[in-house]
Amino acid sequence: MGRSRFTKKERAWILYDWANSVYATNIMAAIFPPIFVNIAGNAGDAIWGYATSLATLVAALLSPVLGAIADYKGMKKKLFTFFALLGIIATGLIAFFGNWKIMLIFYVISRIGFSCSNLFYDSFLTDVTTNDRMDKVSSWGYAMGYIGGSTIPFVISIAVLAFLGYSNPFAQKFSIIITSVWWMVFTIPFLKDVEQIHYIDSDKKPTFLQVMRQTLQTAKEITREKGLFLFIIAYFFYIDGVGTVINISTAYGASLGLGTMGMILALLVTQIVAMPCSILFGGFSKKVGARKLLLFAIAVYIVICLFGFVMGFTLEPSQKAYEDAYEDFKTEVVASLPTFVEEEKAEAALTTYFQKTSDYIRNNNQDGLDKLHLTWADMHESDIALATVAEDIIELSRSDFIDSTDTIDAYQKSIKTSSTIFWMMAILVGTVQGGIQATSRSLFGKLIPKKRSNEFFGFFDIFGKFASFIGPLLYSLIASLTGRSSYGTIALAVLFVIGFVVLYKSGDELDRLEKERAMSAD
Repeated sequence: MGRSRFTKKERAWILYDWANSVYATNIMAAIFPPIFVNIAGNAGDAIWGYATSLATLVAALLSPVLGAIADYKGMKKKLFTFFALLGIIATGLIAFFGNWKIMLIFYVISRIGFSCSNLFYDSFLTDVTTNDRMDKVSSWGYAMGYIGGSTIPFVISIAVLAFLGYSNPFAQKFSIIITSVWWMVFTIPFLKDVEQIHYIDSDKKPTFLQVMRQTLQTAKEITREKGLFLFIIAYFFYIDGVGTVINISTAYGASLGLGTMGMILALLVTQIVAMPCSILFGGFSKKVGARKLLLFAIAVYIVICLFGFVMGFTLEPSQKAYEDAYEDFKTEVVASLPTFVEEEKAEAALTTYFQKTSDYIRNNNQDGLDKLHLTWADMHESDIALATVAEDIIELSRSDFIDSTDTIDAYQKSIKTSSTIFWMMAILVGTVQGGIQATSRSLFGKLIPKKRSNEFFGFFDIFGKFASFIGPLLYSLIASLTGRSSYGTIALAVLFVIGFVVLYKSGDELDRLEKERAMSAD
């Protein structure tokens, strides 16, 4: 009968996911990006995107080479420690600077540290546990990441920001510092208890040429080993879809007019649901097999994409009807407004004013409409009186617009329906998001030689990172060409279908390779 309790090494390994997941939520996704964009100004989002791409590219290119070095005796723990501390220290330093350029430099460094430490963390899976427990340990790692780093410090940070105000400097710095401190504290067990068991035994340090030759040799082995190669191809497609769903979900919802706070809460529910479901995946994997469980998860993602298509496809006509009607209303009103002294400032202020008006009407926010005023910095004395006249004209026309069109009611009803679908999708994503990543990691760990786990995980990592470019590009391209974001979700379904077919066809080869590795002593 197998062991049920985790060993000291397994617990320490699992805790690192608990430790560093806060970086993914606070720094990469939810809190720091808008802080940075606000400080950097108009081009902040583009600069952030370039910096993120640079950090991802550097980490991806380093992965196979670092993996080859780490497989030598005593190197894996040293490299893990270096990159983990690099990420932790660079993250903490972000909080001590107000200059966006310096903050950006430390962000790029911290993200490289985060990504590379995860490479070594993943490969340590083969050192801390056995093949028959790999699914369980890997799943618990993701589960603890979701409920720990992705939820507890994230909620604390949100509470501080809500209490002190999102623009409060102390609240912003707190959300960054808690990331660094949480990451460091829960990394300590890993540093104490996890050691490299499988390695290439050599008294000499590997030379650059040896590392490059070994890296090329590993690439050749992956292509020659049919089962491993097919799994990598399938993984490339379906993990691209998984990453794209994570990255574009709120942007897709926002483009359809869904409420931001509602979407954030739905995504928080995703994290909470993902915790127990990741653990369940670990248990079911042993009973039904990792490949079958991955096929099930991919099928669920195909359903999620279809839900996303229905959500957008049914909402977009109502959205367009409302936007066209509102544009006609705005054009008519603007033509009747007085001419301001400071025309450029007035035009910018009116653009903001009309945008807020549109949002408030769409969301049936009468309180927001009542408090809305036309203002801009250093308003000319003559424009003060004209702004009051303009507000009166807009308010009268707005009342007529609301009373005379049924497009508003139709749009509001569609938003309610689509919001319900979004919540259903969030829960569905939670059921498989952690499981598909954890099971992929553990299955890959069973398919590779343990002494060279880092090197192979380096390629696993690089495939995952480069895959993250295809999905968003495909989604954006199709959405741009068709003018409907909903069609972009069909493109994501295609990625999952390809991954499903390749993984389904590779069953015999994967079973054979897994049995061979289990009997091998390497």
